[in-house]
Amino acid sequence: MQRLNQIIYYLRESPALAAGFVMVSIVVLFGLLGPLFVDTSLAQPLSTTPRMESSWEHPFGTDDSGRDLLSVMVVGIPLTMRIGLLAGTVGLGLGIILGFTSGYLGGKYDVIVMGIVDTLLTVPGLVVLVSIASTIREEISVNMMALVIASLSWMWPTRVIRSQVLSMRERAYVQMAKLNGMSTAEIIWKELFPNLLPYLAAQFANAVNWAILSSIGLEALGLGPQNDPTVGMTIYWAITFSALIRGMWWWWFIPIVFIGLIFVGLLMVAFGLDELANPKQRKAV
Repeated sequence: MQRLNQIIYYLRESPALAAGFVMVSIVVLFGLLGPLFVDTSLAQPLSTTPRMESSWEHPFGTDDSGRDLLSVMVVGIPLTMRIGLLAGTVGLGLGIILGFTSGYLGGKYDVIVMGIVDTLLTVPGLVVLVSIASTIREEISVNMMALVIASLSWMWPTRVIRSQVLSMRERAYVQMAKLNGMSTAEIIWKELFPNLLPYLAAQFANAVNWAILSSIGLEALGLGPQNDPTVGMTIYWAITFSALIRGMWWWWFIPIVFIGLIFVGLLMVAFGLDELANPKQRKAV
């Protein structure tokens, strides 16, 4: 009950966080509860009702293969969210480990880690992602797609977390922990980590957002899981079959609406969490 009250307090303190939370919740609930009300088997190609605009029977219309786009979105949104959550978790997890240890330990270890990070940050990420995805195109799955994106999503979190740890490691409570005989691991996870939780939550929202947009970009190029109706692959098929030119606006417009909700919602969640982590910024706003 106390934790629920704390969450409500945070939502009241940050209108941006509340608005973003509502938008993301709408998308998540659509994917979770949709199978209870929608026949997901209609997400498979059918030849009986191709190229239908919105109707009572097919609220989001159908594509060239007769797939009901409402069913496609119900099936595809959880897959797209899975890519974002998995890639964001792996990328931020590596960033947390390397950022905390690099920032706190310093020395040669910090030089090596930051040398690798700075070098990889100069490499065009899109080119690398396209190269990796095209190499394993025939075998790529939703989980594989997430790991491909995670391979380039840990460098920026490492850098920003390290900068935060550098500013915290000389504070009095950290020095007191050293005098009390706490080990390096205990200081990092018991003293530094809890103080950065709101900041890390904001970084996680950004990481998930970046991962989802990256996956949609790759899928729109045809480098996604060919047999899974993710949001990005739906856009790819709409591009492939010239839906815009042929006036089939519902085929590309509906996925873009959901992408917009996810992007803006996670962006506002990240902004709201950043406000909570930085009281001075909240006062300035």
